[in-house]
Amino acid sequence: MGFILTAICWGLTNPFIKRGSEGIEKIKKDTWLAQTLAEAWFLFTSWKYILPLAINLSGSAVYYYTLSSADITIAVPITNSLALVFTVLGGTLIGEKRPTRKEIIGMLCIVLGVGLCVT
Repeated sequence: MGFILTAICWGLTNPFIKRGSEGIEKIKKDTWLAQTLAEAWFLFTSWKYILPLAINLSGSAVYYYTLSSADITIAVPITNSLALVFTVLGGTLIGEKRPTRKEIIGMLCIVLGVGLCVT
């Protein structure tokens, strides 16, 4: 169950983190340090970025907690394959490009392949 929760936290938040960082490319400063500080200020003062990032990072905490009682050779493929599916689902829900039939078939193959490996 922890792996599924982790995949949800990691996957569903990716499109929201991407959307929350929109506009960062417009920041232009003269030096590397000024650029870095301005971008950090932009991101860390935006709740549209911070909230999904906090949820994403909480998924990492769940992941490490779950790893304490699970086999890592099973944990990594399950979590990462499901995170991909939840990322596509989350992106579709907020209006990003819908996956093509080939992409859906590819995701199903990944999930089924991981399912075969764990059973």
